[in-house]
Amino acid sequence: MAAAGRGPPEGTSTVSPVSAAASAPLTLLDWHGPVALLTLNNPPVNVLTTPLLDELERRVVELAKDPRVRALVITGSGDRAFSGGASVREMVSMSRAEATRHSAKGQALYNLLEDAPFPVIAAVRGFCVGGGCEMVQACDFIIASEDASFGQPEINIGEIPGWGGSTRLPRRIGPVRARRWIMTGEKVGAAQALQDGFLDRVVPAADLLPTAIGLGTTLAGKPAEAIAAAKYLINRAVDPNRTAGLDYERTMWELLFETPGQREGMQAFLEKRPAVFAAERRSSGRKAPFPWERSTAPKRGARRRGSSRARARLARKR
Repeated sequence: MAAAGRGPPEGTSTVSPVSAAASAPLTLLDWHGPVALLTLNNPPVNVLTTPLLDELERRVVELAKDPRVRALVITGSGDRAFSGGASVREMVSMSRAEATRHSAKGQALYNLLEDAPFPVIAAVRGFCVGGGCEMVQACDFIIASEDASFGQPEINIGEIPGWGGSTRLPRRIGPVRARRWIMTGEKVGAAQALQDGFLDRVVPAADLLPTAIGLGTTLAGKPAEAIAAAKYLINRAVDPNRTAGLDYERTMWELLFETPGQREGMQAFLEKRPAVFAAERRSSGRKAPFPWERSTAPKRGARRRGSSRARARLARKR
């Protein structure tokens, strides 16, 4: 979810999100025939602040209801970044309850993109990390410029992807590659992302928008109902339990809030210094809140009772 680690920094503009929203729209909408082009407009790196999420949600809801829209292209303003991810500055002081609501907000928005009745195409230039990377995973196609890079660096601030990345990324590139992306938090260049199966195609920067809009135009020429049906069926074929996975992700993301790693990781990110995490794994101090802290060993009497029942069934058969 967040822009984290030693990757591209979060935007450091002194203008608050509220005042920035008042002076300029946080999203821009253009039309190319039946293809809508929606641009994230929160320079310098299009950090996904709460006001931007709210505005983006309104745009997507309106577009989903507009019969003129046959395809949607999403991109970021400028050539530096598609998006630097969620705002760590907003999240650092959140309680667990607030963190749960924040995760639910991002998940709900990305569900709108995934469930839209038309194809959604991400056109990515520059870096696309954290919540930005999770956004493009909810799109049907990802087209990237040769200088694009991707990543889920939340691990570097003591967290995990919280806007669908832990569910959608394994679905898109498989669990082996997803483990590397999520557990290392490393940056992945466009060429490697294409090889991993994350991208539809990689093009020169000058060709990015024409290629994305061209694909949208091609798809817009297909029967709208059939396109919507194909999208619906493919999404459910590859992950019929998506909703359950998102619920589990949100619970885990909340549990990691207020842990020592999360507090140190986010504070270090804001202070622009290397995070110093505990050298040893330690208990959270609560009663087995995490799945791996719960004992999976069978109770001592359970095996004997099971064995007795098995012996009784065998005796009856004899």
